[in-house]
Amino acid sequence: MFKKIDHVGIAVKSLDAVKALYKEVFDLEPVFEETVEEQKVRVVGFKVGESNFEFLEPTGPESPIAKYLEKKGEGLHHLAVGVEDINEVLQNMKARGMKLIDETPRIGAEGKKIAFVHPKSMNGILLELSQE
Repeated sequence: MFKKIDHVGIAVKSLDAVKALYKEVFDLEPVFEETVEEQKVRVVGFKVGESNFEFLEPTGPESPIAKYLEKKGEGLHHLAVGVEDINEVLQNMKARGMKLIDETPRIGAEGKKIAFVHPKSMNGILLELSQE
């Protein structure tokens, strides 16, 4: 069902600070940078092996990431796993009574199909399903 860890999502207040830190300390440049309007976030990704560190900065106070930062501060927001068929995985999880935030996929960063599974169904972890 899971192919790989696609990325680790990390909520931050400043992508500029993250980019400067990763350049200075690790000599890394982002592999992508974009704004996902639907989710009200700016995203910067750094390649780590076959996965990414994906840093999320809110574009405004109504962003879910802004609310997360207010409540919990900067840090780990979600874990994303790559899947072959996101619709099949969602149907399978729904059939087992798991709480889904997204019952149908939407488009996320890098144009991938994504869907979130509620932490109550995943031992406290916000899980993102991701399909290229």
